[in-house]
Amino acid sequence: MRTAMNSPGEILRKAIADSRASLDAMAQLEPEIVRGADAVTGCLTAGGKLLVCGNGGSAADAADFTTEFACRFADDRRPYPALNLSQGGSLLTATANDYGFDELFARQVQAFGSKGDVLIAISTSGRSKNIRRALEEGRARGLRTIALLGREGGDCRGIAELELIAPGNSTARIQEMHKFVLHTVCEIAETHLGKK
Repeated sequence: MRTAMNSPGEILRKAIADSRASLDAMAQLEPEIVRGADAVTGCLTAGGKLLVCGNGGSAADAADFTTEFACRFADDRRPYPALNLSQGGSLLTATANDYGFDELFARQVQAFGSKGDVLIAISTSGRSKNIRRALEEGRARGLRTIALLGREGGDCRGIAELELIAPGNSTARIQEMHKFVLHTVCEIAETHLGKK
């Protein structure tokens, strides 16, 4: 039997309250979000590309974010090179099989990354070894590195040039904040990318 504390309405109200609190806390990250948008804009206007990676829900966020640049976000404008390193079954499975899952994204950073490109690595826990390796490889190759992390940043904390750590302990709320940050970066960047 369902109690009032776990009724659908109560769960919904708690989720809304928690999301509001998380969004309010994100205001503290304004300088980092602006710096991230500036890095993305600078990279793309200088002829560089974006490399974005994540696991699970973060892979879906990487797919959405790269699509916003390679297709469009809100305005009609030219497409920009943005690669989702979380896609491509043949490459992912070959790399995982031959080099191990931890090297999944680092190998692609080696293959596709150039100095001046921007690597955005997403991990809600901050404990993903393949995200850590991607960030390490990106830094070693001269890419600008941005980490979207959760909780306290985990093992990935302290590696990226720029870190945006979403507050809280709920994976769902952290993913929502990451999506919010990525869409805000799109909005800011698009104002500088010009029309078609």
